[in-house]
Amino acid sequence: MTSPHFLGIEVSTQQVKVMIVDDNLHVLHKCSVLFDTELPEFGTKGGAHVHADGLTVTTPTGMWVKAVDLALAKMKSAGVSFDRIVAISGTGQQHGSVYWREGARVALRSLQPDRALHDQLKDSFSIPDSPIWMDSSTTAYCRRLEQALGGAEKLADVTGCCAQERLTGNQIAKIFHTMPEEYARTERISLVSSFAASLFLGDYAAIDYSDGSGMNLLDIWTRSWSPDCLQACAPGLEERIGLPVASYSALGAVSSYMVDRYGFSADCKVIAFTGDNPASLAGLRLDRGELVLSLGTSDTVFTWLDHPRPNADGVNVWVNPLDVDAFLGLLVWKNGSLAREKVRNACSGGSWDTFISQLQSTPPGNGGNMGFYFYEREITPSIVGVHRFDSQDEPVSSFSAETEVRALVEGQMLARAAHTTNLGGVLGTACLACLLGLVITLLVVTMLCWS
Repeated sequence: MTSPHFLGIEVSTQQVKVMIVDDNLHVLHKCSVLFDTELPEFGTKGGAHVHADGLTVTTPTGMWVKAVDLALAKMKSAGVSFDRIVAISGTGQQHGSVYWREGARVALRSLQPDRALHDQLKDSFSIPDSPIWMDSSTTAYCRRLEQALGGAEKLADVTGCCAQERLTGNQIAKIFHTMPEEYARTERISLVSSFAASLFLGDYAAIDYSDGSGMNLLDIWTRSWSPDCLQACAPGLEERIGLPVASYSALGAVSSYMVDRYGFSADCKVIAFTGDNPASLAGLRLDRGELVLSLGTSDTVFTWLDHPRPNADGVNVWVNPLDVDAFLGLLVWKNGSLAREKVRNACSGGSWDTFISQLQSTPPGNGGNMGFYFYEREITPSIVGVHRFDSQDEPVSSFSAETEVRALVEGQMLARAAHTTNLGGVLGTACLACLLGLVITLLVVTMLCWS
């Protein structure tokens, strides 16, 4: 009997990645599409557009569609046997939102196999530039939401976290208030994950519980949309986002477009897509009591929770993607690999080898010099700017290249460890026991090469 294959796809901040595995999880094929270099016509930097206010950050929705086209074309050229794929699932960068205009569902359902997706869907979005997780322009709407729910702690009690600028409900509220005509023409709002699933399903895909938890809209205890949160963000919102489903739900068979254009089996199933952080928990097969530090475009610390106590201290508590009766605890830092790359380019000539050599040339503790590098407004804590301090705790304007590199790495890792204590109210001693392990990551400097 022929072994079944499974396709996974991720629409991340800087690229689309695709992987095919067999039923033993052996990797059979993988490819990627880098937004900045392979789709330069969209003019992104780091996969996004930072607007003049320095707060608004968006990505062209059409670029994501075209990247999926290109990834599938690469796979077809490589001779991938699409007919052996029995199931498709994937992930998307969290919190980003896609606004399908009236009539887009008809377009999805009637895609013609002789034409590319981006050509047929180019007019299907009421808002062509999707707000993404890096956006921090919605502070006023965050305060409105918290006020409507009775305060930050009350909101966290319901949705698992206080109002945060990147979370989708606050982004939708901004769209409604600043672009009312475009909102009125929107028939469906997807997360990046459910948007990507829709391209394979040929219909609007449901938002899953876990990714939906990162919207400030989902009641994490009932796993349904909170009426109070919906009302506080925008009118007519529930019908625009649809009913959420478990992260492992089968949404239906792959579209006839995918069957006819690429040769997928008509029996191939599309499984609900989820966010990149919940997918990391699932992919790492995390056990209870374990804590993970992930170094990426954004850095995260996350863990499996059974009995969470949400608070307003920056902790995110979301529905677990593997068990709807369990939870995921998460902390996020926006200035992750992009900050490391910025210092690498400025101090190390763009070379990771030089960066590592400079790091190794300086002593642990950096002679008392410390730095905090928030090129974009940070999430944990909410602050922006580069702040350097010498061994006398006095502010300074610059360091030598070697000192700058170590100040960045030590500052980031110590911040990850320090803020992880905010999970203490959720994890108790299990969290504190992991702090030493987090700081030891300073020694595993080669990991930065993969940031």
